[in-house]
Amino acid sequence: KQRLHSNPLFIYYHEQEAVQKRTFTKWINSHLAKHAPPLEVKDLFEDIKDGVMLLALLEVLSGQKLPCEQGKKLKRIHWVANIGTALKFLEGRKSAYRGSPIKLVNINSTDIVDGRPSIVLGLVWTIILYYQIEELTSSLPELPLLSSSTSSMDSSTSSTDTTSPPVKRKPLPPVQGGARKALLRWVQQTSTKCLRLEVKDFGPSWRTGLAFFALINALRPNLVDMERVRRRSNRENLQEAFLLAETELGIPQLLDPEDVDVDKPDEKSVMTYVAQFLKYPPQRKQRDAQGQQQEEVTSCQNCREQRKALRELKMWLDQLERDALQTQETGGSLAQQYQLFKSLHVQLEVRRKQVEGALQSTQRDGMLTVDQALVKQAWERASNLLDWHLQLDRSLPAPLDTVGVWLHEAEGALRDEMVVQLADDITANTVHRALEQHKVNGEAHEYFLPSFRAGHSHHFCSGGSRLTKTQVAG
Repeated sequence: KQRLHSNPLFIYYHEQEAVQKRTFTKWINSHLAKHAPPLEVKDLFEDIKDGVMLLALLEVLSGQKLPCEQGKKLKRIHWVANIGTALKFLEGRKSAYRGSPIKLVNINSTDIVDGRPSIVLGLVWTIILYYQIEELTSSLPELPLLSSSTSSMDSSTSSTDTTSPPVKRKPLPPVQGGARKALLRWVQQTSTKCLRLEVKDFGPSWRTGLAFFALINALRPNLVDMERVRRRSNRENLQEAFLLAETELGIPQLLDPEDVDVDKPDEKSVMTYVAQFLKYPPQRKQRDAQGQQQEEVTSCQNCREQRKALRELKMWLDQLERDALQTQETGGSLAQQYQLFKSLHVQLEVRRKQVEGALQSTQRDGMLTVDQALVKQAWERASNLLDWHLQLDRSLPAPLDTVGVWLHEAEGALRDEMVVQLADDITANTVHRALEQHKVNGEAHEYFLPSFRAGHSHHFCSGGSRLTKTQVAG
């Protein structure tokens, strides 16, 4: 056993397994963050055993609801059933490259339930191939392969290549060689060719970090000083490239610099990371000198700062939404829930003006950019906190439950600021209904005031943005 552990080949495969585990775990978590509620895998080989995380991942990737046995007292038979559901779902998909169902070679439910590392990693790799690499490369135009190099990955990927069923595409010709070669062609043609970099594989060619910078440069021209990075160490380049891709393109850091700065980087891990760049189409290349103006506009510092600010704002809103969902699920006393709500609601209100300013259209047609539209969607989801507030109000002891609902409606009417314009944007009927609503809320004020004061004297607190005592008395 000691001789086996000192064998260089054994050490290589052990390190390769560790790298894949880290990379695949980060890839899974980047998708489980979109699940409702968000989930997180901490130990891939352990957390996948009951099949709950696996089914949740497939739901996020496919957009379909899958049956799942859940609960704290699940037994092995339930685990096997969940894993079986996931495998059956995968085997029902077809590959765009081969047009035939996915083949799960030597992968069965009991091996996953037992947490066998090689089997678990093989299953996750199949999912990555199907839902990310093939899904994205199958729509690429046919490009000539600049290098005739091959690797062991050619045969391994061709036997497990997969694609997504919702989008019907014409299968690519077998001569293209599957997802790996399609991805390599794309890298060579869009990124490295113009910079005179030779990328022959998804292993040693990426060690210096220059190929990663070439990808970033293809998507955001003039963002990278290639002459400067050529003079730096591998680790410095890799660390900055991963950070730049995350901050400028929103691409999660699935790789660690120390995992790539080795003689033989793990190709599956590098492919998993590189395929993420396919989600961001490169800027149109200049066809002649006249095209330079477009490149200058694209690389404008103000534009980059605006995009960065919008992405940071969306990330903050997404995190706030996750915190709100987690808080609602944790339960606790009514008073604790109100305090948690108040904390989240205050954060939301502090950012309100920033969001409103960020959503002002900067385009001639008045339309929002993609980044602005994503921020708007995230803001609307986070604003659903008000629905939670109403639920908390209704949970108050009588008669404050009724008072809480009334206050909620009154605040809604006060928030709807109405500006009567000369044009017919707001009709007389709309104004009349609004005035009637204010009248009803005002009359109800006299009815609810004694209950409100009684509750206030007993130190009931409903948290969040509430009408003050002075406002109520007025």
